[in-house]
Amino acid sequence: MTTVEGVLVGPPSGVSDRSRRGRVVRRLLRAPLALTGLVVIVVAVLVAALAPVLAPYPAAQTDFGATFAAPGTAGHLLGTDSLGRDILSRIIYGTRASLVVGVLSVLLALVVGVPLGLVAGYFRRMDALISRVTDLVLAFPFLILAVGLAAIRGASLSNAALAIGIAQVPGLIRVTRSETLRLKGLDYVSAAIAEGASDLWVVTKHILPNAVSVLIVQATVAIPAAILGEAVLSFLGLGIQPPDPSLGTMLSEAQRYIARAPWTAVIPGFAIIMITLAFNLFGDGLRDALDPRASRR
Repeated sequence: MTTVEGVLVGPPSGVSDRSRRGRVVRRLLRAPLALTGLVVIVVAVLVAALAPVLAPYPAAQTDFGATFAAPGTAGHLLGTDSLGRDILSRIIYGTRASLVVGVLSVLLALVVGVPLGLVAGYFRRMDALISRVTDLVLAFPFLILAVGLAAIRGASLSNAALAIGIAQVPGLIRVTRSETLRLKGLDYVSAAIAEGASDLWVVTKHILPNAVSVLIVQATVAIPAAILGEAVLSFLGLGIQPPDPSLGTMLSEAQRYIARAPWTAVIPGFAIIMITLAFNLFGDGLRDALDPRASRR
């Protein structure tokens, strides 16, 4: 709650921030699928952060005497690939690469998309220009745009993150603009404007803080899309390049040997499914928990 020239203009809510946070936590605790997704995300992040400690071998270490070792083979829990590289080690390092690309690309999309969405939603004279450009970019499917940008920039982890982040910017603009238009029409924002608060004050103190929950949920949905985008780019040879591990490059390399050694494709594919599903489950649960229309429990 804030005041402008002595007039109360904060959100009309009698519930403290602490109470709202407590209600969100209680709702999440009552959503088993969301909790399951959160646990998988935490485990994946810890595995990625501790990759040098947890990986039994260097990701690029080859053993030509143990190529296509089946899962459960002594010294290779998940088997080896065509070059004798340990699949468990490559999955661990590949998970790190996928999460890094996913987080970096979404952060880039937030940094670019949120300010543009705020400007489009609050300043009507700018809305037409930003919205038309956004619609133009949205005419291209997400993956097609990411592939095109990656092909122009060249194949690397940083370029993959940049391409995916740019491809996600229009969606963030749309979401932020929509939430800004909704919040701008509320009474406490109108009161702040009527009392002479500057546009910058209204946007940064009233609209943006109250749009954060929507943006957080959008980010949790955008991260799995970015992870899938990285896998597709790496599969096509436009992402992380060998011998650096990536779940997408592992799938690309395994397609030639899938009949002989199916685990080389099944295991990285399963890892991609689990990580993206975990983010989607947690995002759905977080959206429900943050929904102000839900009954207060």
